[in-house]
Amino acid sequence: MQKEVVYQSVNTYDTLNELTNKTKNVWLVFHGIGYLSRYFIRLFESLNKDDNYFIAPQAPSKYYKGEDYRRVGASWLTKENTYGETKNVLRYIDAVIAEEKIPNHVSFIILGYSQGVSIASRWIASRNIDCDALLMVSGGFPKELHSDDFTFLSAKTKIVHILGEKDPYFEIEKVEAEKKRVQQILPQIEFLMHQGGHELDIATVKHLINSW
Repeated sequence: MQKEVVYQSVNTYDTLNELTNKTKNVWLVFHGIGYLSRYFIRLFESLNKDDNYFIAPQAPSKYYKGEDYRRVGASWLTKENTYGETKNVLRYIDAVIAEEKIPNHVSFIILGYSQGVSIASRWIASRNIDCDALLMVSGGFPKELHSDDFTFLSAKTKIVHILGEKDPYFEIEKVEAEKKRVQQILPQIEFLMHQGGHELDIATVKHLINSW
């Protein structure tokens, strides 16, 4: 018989730059599988430090990468007990946001990369987060989410999916089918491509935010 127990848990998260009255954008950025948040957040170091403040939650499930047991990666979810683990992850994100006390004068941008897309979109849908922008990078949109889950979003919310032309995890036929599905859920979504593979291309992100 499988049982459950409730207990307190402690997890870290990382930030980049300082949150001040000059800050224009606060970013909540979710890494992909195999990352640690302290390394993922470094991808954003080239963005203006005065304008941008980054918060990178840490996926709770750590594991060793490779046979030498030296490098450590992390995963948000697996197919094992996905529903229960999702609830745990979302409560952790709630705690991070409560701790950070994001002021009202900033634009709130949420970015998910790879597996982080599923976490970002589920948190937005479950908590009715009316963010200023949602950037989805090289990740799949959760199958259980529908248009009714996002009725609270403003029509002004910028929603973009960015994909690498050489991404080995996405076949073009499946990409086109997925675009149609997600566009029915999020009608204002914009699709962008870059010339790389399964990666967060910071140049594309920079160009995008500079155009807003």
